Amino acid sequence: MTTQKKQQILDCSNFEQLLDAEYGKRGVPERESFEASAEAFCLGECLKEQRLAAGLTQRQLAEQTGTQASTISRVEKGYPNVSINTIFHIFAGMGKRVSFTVL
Repeated sequence: MTTQKKQQILDCSNFEQLLDAEYGKRGVPERESFEASAEAFCLGECLKEQRLAAGLTQRQLAEQTGTQASTISRVEKGYPNVSINTIFHIFAGMGKRVSFTVL
């Protein structure tokens, strides 16, 4: 990391500025990629939290929803290329609904 980049990061006073310094402004490919990965990670953590609260293993949830344990694992690890239909189906199997907000 260059001295200039380090200084930019040190000069940040909020998270948005830090993201700008590290990945670029919103809309640049690096920033968009980071944000997509972060959202996939958050979705995976939410699934894991809900699954554990329901007292289910990945295998049990997969059997309950007619999916594979590897699919549950990929979602929980933040793998970004999972269909929306799969997400709906997995959460529905735990009696949960998923909604999206477009910003």
